[in-house]
This record gives sequence, structure tokens and C-alpha cells, in this order.
Amino acid sequence: MHYLPASEDDKRAMLSAIGAARVDELFKDIPPEIRCEKGLDIPAGLSEQELKTRMAAMAARNTAPGGAPCFLGAGAYDHFSPAAVDHLLSRTEFYSSYTPYQPEMSQGTLQSIFEFQTMMADLTGMDVSNASLYDGASATAEAALMASRIRRGKKILVARSIHPAYREVLGTYLRCLDLDTEEVPFGRDGRMDLEALSSALCPDVCALLVGQPNFFGVVEDLPSIARSLEAVDKKPLLAVTVSEALSLAILNAPGSSGADIVAGDARSFGLPLGYGGPYLGFVTAKKAHIRQIPGRICGQTTDEEGRRGFVLTLTTREQHIRRERATSNICTNEGLCMLGATIYLALMGRRGLTELARLNLSKSEYLKEALAKRGITPLFDGPTFNEFAVKLPAGAASKAAEALAGAGMIGGYPLGGDYADLQDGYLVCATEQVRREDCDRFAEVLGGLK
Repeated sequence: MHYLPASEDDKRAMLSAIGAARVDELFKDIPPEIRCEKGLDIPAGLSEQELKTRMAAMAARNTAPGGAPCFLGAGAYDHFSPAAVDHLLSRTEFYSSYTPYQPEMSQGTLQSIFEFQTMMADLTGMDVSNASLYDGASATAEAALMASRIRRGKKILVARSIHPAYREVLGTYLRCLDLDTEEVPFGRDGRMDLEALSSALCPDVCALLVGQPNFFGVVEDLPSIARSLEAVDKKPLLAVTVSEALSLAILNAPGSSGADIVAGDARSFGLPLGYGGPYLGFVTAKKAHIRQIPGRICGQTTDEEGRRGFVLTLTTREQHIRRERATSNICTNEGLCMLGATIYLALMGRRGLTELARLNLSKSEYLKEALAKRGITPLFDGPTFNEFAVKLPAGAASKAAEALAGAGMIGGYPLGGDYADLQDGYLVCATEQVRREDCDRFAEVLGGLK
């Protein structure tokens, strides 16, 4: 709790400076139906200690990951982060540092960027990686723009099974550009419909965006998708988007399956869940496309005395070059989040990360079996990682959250709001954070819905 000694005169001065008449105007974007129109039920005259106790009790009425078994994924996954990550991030040389413009003064920051890029390129099976994107949604949009610059096409095909929020952000990016999008449907197995893809391919298509795993947790057949693209004279680029970065530790690397660009979110690597973030976007690509990658690339070199050093090798942001030649106006390197992910990956190591991915897979398969015993079966029959969609009885998806919250659990994600044809679909996730008994209890509650 912070003490903010702002007098009424101070408030008026600040409101005047920003052109607002009242404090209420600062909250006009919040829908009226969810605003608190009356004061909090707090007695007057409480001491500071009593007030903090009262507020803590009110906050405890909320349910958050860490305080309850969480079966919600949908792009934000509940993973354990070692204490060493936050401890090292809190060191002042990391916490206060930001822009690595002067190599001789920023070797630590530059090295951490280089290490992050190296790890992400290795995980995705690509040649180069950047370190300058906000989240998986903006990274996906930047990957689409990158592909359009390389292939000079007018149309981008987008898998309907990509995260709905990612597709919405993509639409925002492309709304005022001379680029069209066309969605490619998914089949009964939850994977991209390859026949529909073949029908949609034409000379104007510059790229195909597909999730791996997709929004339903289903693992796409990337080699078959890549072969479909190769059948076109002017081969569109295959851009793969990853919302659950841990999957990269167990699935075949997208780069070895035909991907030209891999974008996504690395928040699963040591960063906490938060309302709105922070997240950690990334883009990796083949070396041939290095000059079209958004953001910045840090490289390793040697000085005149042969000592190892780090520099900003390529910076195609509008801050660094002529604006009309910039690949992106992204103006942050997400430095602290990137460092947290780098520390996490270094702590876990290749073997530890693979073991964690296998644990996630086994937990979700156990949950799948527990639900099947209660008569709840998967919505799709394609292979999944740590997340999968199930079919609930008619109308049960809207009741699930309340029933599970009453049992002390955080439920899954109803699919009907994003997919009108999946009104009874329910997306659930199991990470290393849930126990077998949690899965059994979850299945019991969900199986009891009518």
C-alpha cells in the first residue's frame, strides 16, 4: 500500500495539466456496468494497520493462480518459476538498466539479449531471433507483416484455430494496409483442413499463419502443411505462432518442419501470470530473412585484443534508421522480461525443460482420462500437448466456472464466445502446477454438470 499525499489543489493541478475536468473522466473507458458507483464498505477512522488488514481480507475473496488449482490456459499458462529468477532480476544492475545503446557500457545487457536470442533460435529450429516484441499477439502480427514484405503478396491465410486474440490483433494491424486475410477452417481432428488450404492457395497469397499447438491445444501436422505450400509456384511463407513456449521443448522444432518464420510468446519461461501481462513476444526466422525481422538483433564479436564482446548488430527499428525504411515501430526490448526468461532457461537447462514438458503432457493425459471416466470426451481427436477441448452437456459450459470456483478451483475457457459452432466446447489445461487429486476433483465437478 502506497501513501500518496496529494491535496485537492494537487489533484486539480494534475487534472488541468492533462485536460480532464474530474477524476471520473480517467475511467470513462471502463463499462459503466462493472464500475463501483459507491464507496467501499470501510468504516471511518481505521488505523493504518486496521485498514491494511481489512483490505487484505477483501482481496482474499478473489481467486488467483497459486491460491487454487488452475485449469485455465488459453494463452496464459500457470507454470512454476524458481525463486532465483526474481532474485536475480531484482539486482539493481538489471532492474535499472534499459537501453543498450553504448556497447562499452552495456556488455551485461547485450550478453543477456544474445543468450536469449541463441536459446530461442535453438528451441524454434531457426537461424536468427530478435528480442523486441510485447507479446505473442503483436509478434504474430509482425510476422505477417514481415512475410508480406518478403513475398510481396496481397493476401495472408490465417488458420481459424489460431488464438482468437491473436487474430483480432492481426486484424487491427492490417486494417489500414493493402493486405487481405482469409481464414482456413479446421477439421474434425482440430487440425487445419488441408483440402480447404489447397483451395485457398493462389498466386496472391504471401503467407500462411498457423498455431503450434493451436488454440485448442492440438498439435498441427506442420510437414504436411509445408508440402501443401510447396505445391504453389510462388511458395507462400509458412509462419508458425506459438502461445505455449514450453511445447518447443518436446515437439519437433517448427524450423525442422518447414517453417520460415516462428513467432509467439515466451511468458511461460519464468514470468508470472498477470492481468494483462507482462508478456514476452519473440520472432525467429531463417537467415535469408534477417533484414526483415522486426526489432533488434544482438551479435557476438571480438575486440582488437581478441576478447569476447557483444554489440547491436542489426537494428531495423524506426528509432535507429530512416522511418520509411523501418521494419517496425516497436520501441522496447522487453529487457527485464527477456532477462527473466533467459535466467529461467539457463536454470532449467535442455534436459530439465524437456522433463518439464513431458510432465505437462502426462498431467494433461491423466486429466483427459479422468474426464473420460465421467463421460466427458475430447472435442477433437488430434494429438494435444498440455491443453485440450472437451464437449460438455448443452448449456453446461456457462455453468462450469461458478461450479468449479465453488469447489476452490479455477476452471477452463468456454469456446462458444469465440466459435459459434462450438457452443458446448470447453478448453482445459493441466500444467505441472496441478496434482492428480486436483485432476480427479476437477473431473468430478465437471462431470456433475447437467
